Amino acid sequence: MQFPKSTRLVAICSALAASVTTALAQQYPVKPVRVIVPFPPGGSVDVIARLIAPRLSELMGQQVVIDNRSGASGNIGAEAVARALPDGYTLLAHTIPLVANQYLYSKVPYDVLRDFTPVCLLSESPALLVVHPSVPARSVRELIDLAKRRPGMLNYASAGVGTNHHIAGELLNFLAKIEIAAVQYKGGGPAAIATLSGEVGITYPNVVAAMPFIQSNRWRALGITSARRSAAAPNIPTIAEQGVPGYELTTWHGILAPANTPPAIVAQINELLVKTMRSPELAERFAKEGVDVIASTPEQFTRHIQSEQEKWGRLVRERGMKAD
Repeated sequence: MQFPKSTRLVAICSALAASVTTALAQQYPVKPVRVIVPFPPGGSVDVIARLIAPRLSELMGQQVVIDNRSGASGNIGAEAVARALPDGYTLLAHTIPLVANQYLYSKVPYDVLRDFTPVCLLSESPALLVVHPSVPARSVRELIDLAKRRPGMLNYASAGVGTNHHIAGELLNFLAKIEIAAVQYKGGGPAAIATLSGEVGITYPNVVAAMPFIQSNRWRALGITSARRSAAAPNIPTIAEQGVPGYELTTWHGILAPANTPPAIVAQINELLVKTMRSPELAERFAKEGVDVIASTPEQFTRHIQSEQEKWGRLVRERGMKAD
């Protein structure tokens, strides 16, 4: 049977493209890999990325460079990755704002599932509701009572509109029927500094970032945001068990690539990330700091993103949260 020349040409081009993709995957990586963190240094995404970078560099045989591109609740860094070449050399480390921003902003410069390829859900960890020692509350119940007695008097430091801190605070407002106002800062680091100085009384840092300041009595931990207590801080009760049933927020950290990154390269990066997360030295470090290693497949991470879109989109609509 003779096929038309156009059909034969398409088949030849497809075969050539497949062979080129295979060759690229076999050679990958041949130069440093850049991981864009769309937040300032000091936040949980930055901490996790910098913890895994040395081990990932060893396994790749190439340097993994962390590039902080903060602004617009993670949108600036995310857009940079969405527009990058889909060759595996520019990756994105992100968390909840990746899925929440589409509901908070009237226009977002990317579509989460159209413009990115989920590579690996690295880990999950709860946040902590902490207060400056000057705040006269020693439990979540006391904080809620204080907010009701003094409406408009309490503030919490957020890492930006739509960030994990912001969502954690608005979830408490919604479920406890209180109003503690958000003060927006440009990242988790600045939000932490503001609360450590007493400029703002309350914040919601990740467990990894919070524990040193709790242990030095610079912060008082009132509750943990997960559904159950953390092995890293077993004496800190959950927010839910202190009179706020249904309260649950778990911070996740994942790696994504630009859309159309060759599947073979995505699979290779995923394999290296899984090995990194499960390496004995990092697994022990994460366990001590209350970080649950997930090390998912790309497909599992895709389903997680879809679930998070539905969950946090509902909260944003209920609270009328807007970034512009």
